[in-house]
Amino acid sequence: MTGAAKRPGAPPLPRPLPRPAPPRPVRATVPEPPSDPGGPAHRAGLPLDTEKLPAARLHAVKVRPYLAAALFALHVVEDRSVPTMAVDAHWRCYVSPAFVARTPVEELAGVWVHEVSHLLRDHHGRGERYAREHEEHAPGGRSATATPGAEGRERLRRNIAADFEINDDIYGDGLPRPAGAVLPSLLGLPDGLLMEEYLRTASMSGLAADLSWLDCGSGADGADRPWELGPDGAHGLSRQQRDAVRFRVAEGIKGRPGDAPEGWRRWADEAFHPPQPWRQLLGAAIRSAAGGPGAGEDHSYRRPSRRSAAVPGVLLPSLRRTPPRVCVVIDTSGSVSDAELGSALLEVAAISRVVAGRHDLVSVISCDAAAGVAVPLCRAEHIELTGGGGTDLRSGFARALRSRPRPDVLVALTDGQTPWPSAPPPCRTVVGLFPRPTPATHEKNPDYTPDTPPPWAHVVTIG
Repeated sequence: MTGAAKRPGAPPLPRPLPRPAPPRPVRATVPEPPSDPGGPAHRAGLPLDTEKLPAARLHAVKVRPYLAAALFALHVVEDRSVPTMAVDAHWRCYVSPAFVARTPVEELAGVWVHEVSHLLRDHHGRGERYAREHEEHAPGGRSATATPGAEGRERLRRNIAADFEINDDIYGDGLPRPAGAVLPSLLGLPDGLLMEEYLRTASMSGLAADLSWLDCGSGADGADRPWELGPDGAHGLSRQQRDAVRFRVAEGIKGRPGDAPEGWRRWADEAFHPPQPWRQLLGAAIRSAAGGPGAGEDHSYRRPSRRSAAVPGVLLPSLRRTPPRVCVVIDTSGSVSDAELGSALLEVAAISRVVAGRHDLVSVISCDAAAGVAVPLCRAEHIELTGGGGTDLRSGFARALRSRPRPDVLVALTDGQTPWPSAPPPCRTVVGLFPRPTPATHEKNPDYTPDTPPPWAHVVTIG
């Protein structure tokens, strides 16, 4: 007997109290994978249930009728190397037979809707654009510096962010949330954001380590998978066919807007009217106008022409190209807000960079109903914009063309509520248009609507 000996007749010794268990660390609940894709059913070569999978698709169409055209456009490809279900950019749906066998029909219908949502919202193209803009990728889609493991982590981050975008509003009302569905609340993020916003606001590094099993295919993030058939494979949709499917779905949502969640209604409104990268478009329009034939061309004897060798005894001048002169007419009428005038000054600074930083080649004219003086550009923030009355850019165009030397490119930044010159100016013209939600009306003429910019101007909508 070890320890203290018990004497005869002595009271019993008290039992020691059990020690409390140490507190367990608290962490976010990460969804578990639906099951092991390499389980017994998978290894046994279970055939695809060709009745259960179509039944789940019909259930998805029943509860989400506005997605019917997209759901029936998917072509099913049986593949045992796919963890669950996945899609590629060509609207093929790769299906694991084991996953179909172990998933209830209602949950399988939710997976159908989940996968087709990736394709409708163009997560493939958006994922590729995000990778080009924020990751240094070499030709062929591989990172120029990252290891294969780093590429896989970036792909998974885009896949998780795409799931965050669609999972917050596609379940419920007949579609139970499948096992393993990820939500923005896992990271304390709000619902209703886009994939790009989730990628910018959260690193998702710890979450990605726990969700390494998640894979919705290249249709969710733009990174090709080994099992995919590629652009030359069978049963893929062309770009025109994919756009036609999206158009039919968008029209169905707008036709019965009360049946779709807010996220789908917003997608339908923007599906074929996406926000344009207007800064790039405006810069490209100005560069194209500045580099067009006849802009800044002159002859010089400083360097003889190569053709002089063909004419002995005659010195021919060479053609010299100088940066073009640009005149910017800014609409300063009362209908243009201070924020839009600030944007106009930012564009003036960008225009100066187009002409190789030569501020002496850029001039600015303030114009409401009458044109001001052509002010040479020193610094954009030092330009004083005057006006606030009515709008008539014809005077601004005339004032710009009277300048000496005459500009090679004319840029007008306006809201478009102005009369336009009846004849095109003798130089290239670019119009940066501040958008207006509804046609403007005149206080003395309710039937008045402003003229659209003339066809001889290159028009870019700002904002």
